[in-house]
Amino acid sequence: MSTTTDTETRVDPAWYSWEGAHGGHVAALALTAVRDRFAGGAHPVRTLTTHYLAPVDGSPLHFSGTTPATPGRRTATCVFTGHQNGVPVVLGSALFGARRPGGVPHEAHPAPRVPGPGDSPLLRLPADLSPFSQQLEMRPATPDRPLVGGERAELTAWIRFLDGRPLDAAAVVTLTDVLPPALYAVWDAPRPVPTAELTVHLTDALDEGAPDGWALVRIRTEHAGGGWAVDDSVVWAADGRLLALGRQSRVVRPQPAAGTVNS
Repeated sequence: MSTTTDTETRVDPAWYSWEGAHGGHVAALALTAVRDRFAGGAHPVRTLTTHYLAPVDGSPLHFSGTTPATPGRRTATCVFTGHQNGVPVVLGSALFGARRPGGVPHEAHPAPRVPGPGDSPLLRLPADLSPFSQQLEMRPATPDRPLVGGERAELTAWIRFLDGRPLDAAAVVTLTDVLPPALYAVWDAPRPVPTAELTVHLTDALDEGAPDGWALVRIRTEHAGGGWAVDDSVVWAADGRLLALGRQSRVVRPQPAAGTVNS
């Protein structure tokens, strides 16, 4: 037995990216829709996977979801579809699970020792390439910068939302995708690298509530070839707690011809 329902939202144009709505923001909208309407909001989200079938624009975005009817269980899985004008544009699933006693804590991704946000310079990304970045304050925490032809495909920065929103699950999902593609750290010219699939694993650090303020975010390319790339991202709270791990498959498109970057 399953339940299916529908909800509608729109993407704020402030959250557009190069070719449409920002992928992390769309994933966060999906999570918000399915968490309360389809999964009941009873348990924290543990994993969110989003497949991007087409660019999302400003048309009404409808999310429909199905979740098995499993009363009393401490986990729930929702499969969802986002569609615009009757056409599917995103497809995904979310896993929700109650906190459980026992277990041995283990931390394989400690926060790196880097200067704090007050000691890091401001990074402004071009508004024409990434309009969504104007909603964020970014301060690189390492010498790596986008589009400087560096030696490693990795970027690390302190990031906070200018609207002051807390770092709840939806905000953290967004943060896994807000830094430029890590390949930008070794390139010296921009090109589209859209996300085809994004999976985010959220930790129990969010079970006690959403932190405020800054997050430290790192993204690195684990592999690139054949017109594809795999990026891994990590989000830590300002106090060093691990909030989320993300992995995404990206399409690496050819560099646009001169004068066609914004076309």
